[in-house]
Amino acid sequence: MDRVEEMLGEVRTTFRGGRTRGVEWRKAQLQALLNLLAENEDKIFEALRQDLGKHPVEAYRDEVGVVKKSATNAFRCVEKWMAPQKGRIPLVFFPARGAVVSEPLGVVLIFASWNFPISLALDPVIGAISAGNTVVLKPSDLAPKCSSFLANTIPLYLDPEAIKVVEGGKDISEQLLQLKWDKIFFTGGPQVARLIMSAAAKHLTPVTLELGGKCPTILDTLSNSSDLQVAVKRIVGGKWGPCNGQACIGIDYVLVETQFASVLIKLLKKFIKRFYGENLKTLENLARIVNKHHFKRVHNLLKDPNVAASVVYGGSVDEENMVIEPTILLNPPLDAEIMIEEIFGPLLPIITLNNIEESIQFINSRPKPLAIYAFTKNDSLKEKILQETSSGSLTFNDAMVQFLADTLPFGGVGQSGFGRYHGKFSFDTFSHEKAVLHRSFLIELEPRYPPWNDFKMDFVRLAYDFDYVGLVLLLLGLRGLFRRNRRQ
Repeated sequence: MDRVEEMLGEVRTTFRGGRTRGVEWRKAQLQALLNLLAENEDKIFEALRQDLGKHPVEAYRDEVGVVKKSATNAFRCVEKWMAPQKGRIPLVFFPARGAVVSEPLGVVLIFASWNFPISLALDPVIGAISAGNTVVLKPSDLAPKCSSFLANTIPLYLDPEAIKVVEGGKDISEQLLQLKWDKIFFTGGPQVARLIMSAAAKHLTPVTLELGGKCPTILDTLSNSSDLQVAVKRIVGGKWGPCNGQACIGIDYVLVETQFASVLIKLLKKFIKRFYGENLKTLENLARIVNKHHFKRVHNLLKDPNVAASVVYGGSVDEENMVIEPTILLNPPLDAEIMIEEIFGPLLPIITLNNIEESIQFINSRPKPLAIYAFTKNDSLKEKILQETSSGSLTFNDAMVQFLADTLPFGGVGQSGFGRYHGKFSFDTFSHEKAVLHRSFLIELEPRYPPWNDFKMDFVRLAYDFDYVGLVLLLLGLRGLFRRNRRQ
């Protein structure tokens, strides 16, 4: 605990010294981060292979590429983000000017997740650096090789007095949460998130929680065969592609009309075999389950006899190598754990409906998801989904890609989390938007002060009703008020 407190004291002293507020420091750290990625790509690939069995292409797509894109964007835009934004001031304050100034929050604590242990660690760090904060990063101990890489490499590139990495498990996390921070950013599950919120409440520390949930996919009937092929291909990629289903925005289940289910299953099998193979021992391009605990958790979902009876493809497991075959289930019991808890693994339930519009009610009967995916060309259905559901994000005719759009905020709602980041939204998350108002001594409006009378009431009413376009009307109104006051 003494070491943790000493580390916090050092980064707080650095922040109070002021050097992290300058654009030069921020851009230097972002460039150093880009250098870290360029010079250590093979090491990152190897760490991800050892922790999660990720192929280098997947590792670059979901980890290195994400961070590189984010850091490059921040490097190019940070000066514009830092610039004070002009605020429109009511003319009754004339002469005056206003601005919104983004200032850093201070010392930021970031908890990273194990499923994307590089990108979900460094992407928030980019936002915190861009906003001028000092940072303490706690990587996930469930991805030990990646955690070790970050702990050993970051001090060689980034300012070691402003950005620190703390390794460890539950005990270290508990020690960190006992201390006062200016912001806590957490990516993970709801159970741990509740503990973090409870600890943060003791110091009134603002928190961003990036959680998850059961992200549904709505598959409408697509008459065009080519469109259908693309849709199912994207569903397969969105379910098993990112970390073998171990992704907070990964597809959790599919909603489809009953008469369309057999076609969907046939196409799902086709693309699973094409992308990953069909022999459990020789499956390729699939990340493995992260550890024995999570392997047993996912495997136990299939042990319910009623759930096992719904398996229409896959279901085989290789416990020694912690691999579970891509598995499709048709209409498992809705009260089974697989349809209540987030799966976070390679199991895909398909739920059939009489009419695809019933999907809206189905989704609304459950906690708000982090993402909804809807494959349809029906504009009326799109509008219904948009207006009648609530989710962290909504993507039509694709899956997962919204995470890569820096111009769109990423974050949850309700049980799937709160707060947002990516691009300028990351900068805003780690900043305080301070209102600044400059006034002059030239004009003093006496009606703002007692003693009160009818004239001052009329003046106050007019001042609140006035808009920027009505300058002439204000002047005329003031003249009339002053004349009437003079007569009285």
